[in-house]
Amino acid sequence: MWLAGLIAVGCYLAYQRVSLLMSTLLLALCVVIYTLFGHGTLFIVIPLWLMLLVMAFLNVDVLRTRLIIRPFLRVYRRMLPTMSSTEADALAAGTVWWDGELFSGAPRWQKLLDAPAPRLTAEEQAFIDGPTETLCRMIDDWDITHRRADLPPELWSFIKEHRFFAMIIGKQYGGLGFSAYAHSCVLVKIASKSATVSSTICVPNSLGPGELLTHYGTQDQKNYYLPRLARGEDIPCFALTGPRAGSDAASLPDIGIVCRGFYEGREIVGIKLSFNKRYITLAPVASLIGLAFQLRDPDKLLGGDQTDYGITCALIPRNTAGIRIGRRHFPLNTPFQNGPIVGTDVFVPLDCIIGGAKMAGQGWRMLVEQLSVGRCISLPSNSTGASLAAAYASGAYCRIRRQFNVSIGQMEGVQEAMARIVGLSYIMNAARSVTVASLDAGERPAVPSTILKYNITELSRKVANDAMDVQGGKGICLGPKNYLGRAYQSVPIAITVEGANILTRTLMIFGQGAIRCHPYVLQEMNAARNKDKEQGLRDFDEALMGHIGFTISNAVRSIVMALSFARFSNTPDIPETKRYFQHINRFSASFAFATDMAMLSLGGYLKKKETLSGRLADVLSSMYLASMVLKHYENQGRQQADLPIVEWACRHLLYQAQEQLHGFLRNFPNRFMAGLMRAVIFPRGRTYFAPSDVLGASVANSMMALTETRKRMANAIYTTLEPHNALGLLQQALSLSDAAEPLERRIRVEGIKTGRVTALNLPQQIEEALEIGLVTEAEANVLREYDQKVMELINVDDFDPRDLSPHPEQTAANMPLDELLKSL
Repeated sequence: MWLAGLIAVGCYLAYQRVSLLMSTLLLALCVVIYTLFGHGTLFIVIPLWLMLLVMAFLNVDVLRTRLIIRPFLRVYRRMLPTMSSTEADALAAGTVWWDGELFSGAPRWQKLLDAPAPRLTAEEQAFIDGPTETLCRMIDDWDITHRRADLPPELWSFIKEHRFFAMIIGKQYGGLGFSAYAHSCVLVKIASKSATVSSTICVPNSLGPGELLTHYGTQDQKNYYLPRLARGEDIPCFALTGPRAGSDAASLPDIGIVCRGFYEGREIVGIKLSFNKRYITLAPVASLIGLAFQLRDPDKLLGGDQTDYGITCALIPRNTAGIRIGRRHFPLNTPFQNGPIVGTDVFVPLDCIIGGAKMAGQGWRMLVEQLSVGRCISLPSNSTGASLAAAYASGAYCRIRRQFNVSIGQMEGVQEAMARIVGLSYIMNAARSVTVASLDAGERPAVPSTILKYNITELSRKVANDAMDVQGGKGICLGPKNYLGRAYQSVPIAITVEGANILTRTLMIFGQGAIRCHPYVLQEMNAARNKDKEQGLRDFDEALMGHIGFTISNAVRSIVMALSFARFSNTPDIPETKRYFQHINRFSASFAFATDMAMLSLGGYLKKKETLSGRLADVLSSMYLASMVLKHYENQGRQQADLPIVEWACRHLLYQAQEQLHGFLRNFPNRFMAGLMRAVIFPRGRTYFAPSDVLGASVANSMMALTETRKRMANAIYTTLEPHNALGLLQQALSLSDAAEPLERRIRVEGIKTGRVTALNLPQQIEEALEIGLVTEAEANVLREYDQKVMELINVDDFDPRDLSPHPEQTAANMPLDELLKSL
């Protein structure tokens, strides 16, 4: 018992992260008492005193530094991989926010709960209720995607007139100057109606000339270009990706050479550019091209000793000689303007560089700094809008669509899919709104923005798949009545933008997070690279000792919380969600411990073990998304009706965290370390369970009735009742179902089952029921109206073959039989 008490004291000190000095003094007192009054043998007492002597030694700075830290630092410096300037810029981009808390193993929840909830100003709300609503009403997505492969002229004019391209441009330059949250909400609503229109609008408001000019442009550049962009006189694009570099934007092969040349009739020092870009959104219609390229100055005309400046960003008018532009890519029947740009010997003046000549070579820093913001908004908002629309439509469809004499929403298999649709859409909206609100609070969360890009686009794929399964033939037959097909086709586009999600998951989320968000790793690296050797030694000593204590603490916290189901960990006092806060605490400690063990045993090799780093990225993502769900629930005032969705979302995400940790340990190459980690992380085995079927049914039902939950989830999307808006028409039919379903049941039970009603289809059944007095004329009218609206909604489009072929004269319907047979 004495020994158990001593171990308990040590574990408590580690769990609470008591300092090394205080821990040494307290443990010394305990060891002295144990030695005097305990009954331990020398085989126990001697190791305890040795441990105490080691701790005492570690408290003596001079001895520790000279005998341990200095030799270890020499080894560490040899092991430390070189870091390019582009890698250093990427690590320095943005800020560490809630991701840092999750890496700590002991999240400070009050920091998240105190973060301001997202809010729209009266002006922003008026824009969403006014021009945005009008724009959605004008959109005919079938006309855009099938007939025109472009927006109609009146839509282009409306977008420019109401400055949809200028949401991020300041009011002093004629832009709207919206908050990040307002910008996101506009995109969510438009994306619920058309992926093509939302993609068109998001690009000028994301990484591109407008954003780069706002943050880095010279005052002359801002004064000239920003008003033109705000008014829509210039349409911008940004040319970054090329066929050779692909997702590796830091390895651009496009070259700009500083040289003398003639521009507008006079000889100047400028830049001769040659480049080949593709996948450039708005390129075919752009009048102003933002360009990223490698800048070289072989003759040192810029006035310095440097000849290789690196990645630089410039603004080039479309009509500059040598630029070839205008052809289009065709991304999966979502025909937003997208195409290649090629430039050969394009000569431009130096003041085309964004920020002027002094910003030569600063392009990569500019890009990564703004990507840490843009990734939070554009793709997550578009994906969330499409998924919320799918959830809203699928809920109503499941209620009004009948098979085997029941609403398909009563079938457990359909409820299972609907639970995923609703739960995942809630997760996406929570993560989007909370993270975007952090931007407005002054944060620039680099790793969370990457988590959002990867996870929200991937979740939208799952929602789209389930929505198509639920609605079957209605979803796959394209036409004006189809409200799912184009959104389903557009999902891989969002996943591919800014690099394939495979790389985003395996290289960026954990790779950047493990260095940037870890409380000690970046400090150790910076200390080792410090040119002031003595200062570097002191900094390294401080970071390394903190790192060792951090790892020991997380090991203890992990095993204690795993054994106790985290019931005693500190969390906000919110009874209905307290357990989920505690579970995140537990997984945070386990994740931090696993990360340190992986870096300790694998070192730089961990970067190549992408399957392992990908699983750790999934654990971090799951914890982050679950945190966003809990914060979103708080922001919305703890709506009790939404609690089943919150519970489903947290259980789903934390179960995923558990399974990915299990997969990480199963595949860890060092089996001894894997066994050690498993003993610490899963001392009781895997004890966390996925959401139950009963909970899933509750979540599904919340979207298949006129509930407050359904109304809240639809707040951000376009649901106005009008002839061509399927979401509004589905909601109308759903509202009629409450009155119609009891009448249908009466006809079925008292008429069909008794043989008094013999018709096989509902319209005739209504007439027979009316004749025998089962329903009144008013009730019959309710049923007729409901049936008519349901049939209009579940029907799909059919076409004359000539309407579907790009060459009507060659369709089978118009070919003579002998020619048709010959062609076959």
